[in-house]
Amino acid sequence: MQPKHPNDSVCIMTDLVLPSETNPLNNLFGGELLARMDRAASIAARRHSRRIVVTASVNHVAFNRVIPLGSVVTVEAKVSRAFKTSMEVYIDVWIEDRESGVRSLANEAIYTFVAVDETGRPTPIDAIVPETDLEKERFEAALRRKQLSLVLAGKMKPNEATELKALFQ
Repeated sequence: MQPKHPNDSVCIMTDLVLPSETNPLNNLFGGELLARMDRAASIAARRHSRRIVVTASVNHVAFNRVIPLGSVVTVEAKVSRAFKTSMEVYIDVWIEDRESGVRSLANEAIYTFVAVDETGRPTPIDAIVPETDLEKERFEAALRRKQLSLVLAGKMKPNEATELKALFQ
C-alpha cells in the first residue's frame, strides 16, 4: 500500500440551483444539498481507495447559510483521514455572489465511507499523509470524531478513547 495525499482525492462539483430544487422560500432543499455532497464525497472516497465505496455515516452537516435559487454552488470534497477500511471525507460548500463573483463558505459536512470489494466486504485502503495546516488539523480531528462515534455506538469503552481523553486532561 502506498500512502496518498488528501489532494489526490479532491472532487469539485459546480452547479446551478434550479427552481425544481428549491423550497417555497426559493432556497435549495437541504436534501438536494445532502445528495450533492454525498455524490462529491463518494467520488473523493473512490479516488482515494480505488474501490467501490459505500456511505457509512453522515457524521456532521452544518447548514450555515441558505442557498438561493439561481446560485452557483461548488461542493468540494476530499478525504481527510483513512483508517483500515474506512475514510472520513470533509466537504465544503461554497456559493458564488452573482454580481461580484466572490465565493463564500455556505455549508460543510463530514461523511464516512467504507471501501468494499465486489462482494460488499470491507477492504483495506491506503493511508493519508496530510500536507497543509488545514489538512493536518482535519486529519488529527478525524481520529477524535471516530473515537467519539465508536463510544456513542457502544463499540469502544470511554476509557479506551485516548484521543478524546487527551482533550480533557
